[in-house]
Amino acid sequence: MPVWLREHSWRQTLTAVYLSLPLRGARATPGSIFCSEQYLKVSIPPFLFEAILYAPIDDTNSTAKIRNGNIFFTLYKKEPAMWDSLTLANADKEKLQYLRENAVLKAHEKAKEETEAKKITKQEHKKYALEATMKLEEEERKRIEDLKEKERQKVAKELELWKNQQKDGDKYKSMQKREELHQEIEPLKERKSEKINKTQIPNEGTSKTRLKSTKGCRGSCSIFSQNLKEEQLPSPRAAATIKVNFTPRVFPTALRESRVAEEEEWLHKQAEARRMINSDLSELEDLKEEEKNPDWLKDKGNKMFAMGDYLGAVNAYNLAVRLNNKLPLLYLNRAACHLKLRNLHKAIEDSSKALELLTPPVPNNENARVKAHVRRGTAFCQLELYTEGLQDYEAALKIDPRNKTIEEDAEKIRHLIQGTMQSS
Repeated sequence: MPVWLREHSWRQTLTAVYLSLPLRGARATPGSIFCSEQYLKVSIPPFLFEAILYAPIDDTNSTAKIRNGNIFFTLYKKEPAMWDSLTLANADKEKLQYLRENAVLKAHEKAKEETEAKKITKQEHKKYALEATMKLEEEERKRIEDLKEKERQKVAKELELWKNQQKDGDKYKSMQKREELHQEIEPLKERKSEKINKTQIPNEGTSKTRLKSTKGCRGSCSIFSQNLKEEQLPSPRAAATIKVNFTPRVFPTALRESRVAEEEEWLHKQAEARRMINSDLSELEDLKEEEKNPDWLKDKGNKMFAMGDYLGAVNAYNLAVRLNNKLPLLYLNRAACHLKLRNLHKAIEDSSKALELLTPPVPNNENARVKAHVRRGTAFCQLELYTEGLQDYEAALKIDPRNKTIEEDAEKIRHLIQGTMQSS
């Protein structure tokens, strides 16, 4: 049976009502509060608070904040006026039941409208994204076509220029050969004319001229063969391949500056953890395929943590640890949840387990080691074990000496230790 919360305090202005409700050690979440225009309900087992408000409020803009063991409501009135009381006087059970059912019905309708509106907005965004993508693709295709056309025109111009140069070169060579032939034929013509003028009877001079003419033909043939030799092109060079080998490195540090043995041990642990992801656990056969993946469970736990559902996040991390107990981030994230839930001893245990798995210390796990030391140190300090907490904060500072926040927190812990020693 629920326990009714009767203790509360409220004050008002013309436009707003400010209500404070104590939690009495219970832990409230946003899902524990339900508010409509004239109905307010807070359900934190075993406590229950219900109120039929004096006048309607603007439930869209009204807010509720949970802090310091209290819930602070800021309820904005729909019409500016001073209320005689927080709730309606002489409200019977029938009216309370009617208002409760009406508020739940309106809440369902409002949620349905918001879902439809989100669906329409999402469809519009998809349509706009598709149109924008098609437009970009069309522009990119047009740009590529323009580049191809420009390159095609450029190649055509270069080819035409090369053809013209080849034609000019052939013309020049043909003209040069004609000049050489003309220079060789002119002396022969002169000699023939001299022979005809001297006599038509053959003698020794004619035989000599014939011999000379044949010699001249041989000379001209040798000139042409020499020109052909000059036009022959050299053979192309032989192709070759040069292979360059680089040292394979998994870590970003240079080989001369790294700690090879520690890094190999770290990689071996990571490979072993990845192998355990696909391990077959008979007691978890009812789970879906994605629920058997520790990485998927870790992401789900991270989302629950961001939404404030710390118990749900712990359950997700617990199942991921059962599937693979060699991933340090699972223990590290679960320690953060235990800190939020004030399970300080469990937070210390998970942080220590994460630090145990984060060995050897390498550059790739520096951030995780800093978080583990800070979370364990925070849990020690909340247990008033300031000396142990200071040791963890100093260890985090050794890893990340430029972190000003950790340095300031460590200085505060030192002052607390000094104050405790002075008082004792």
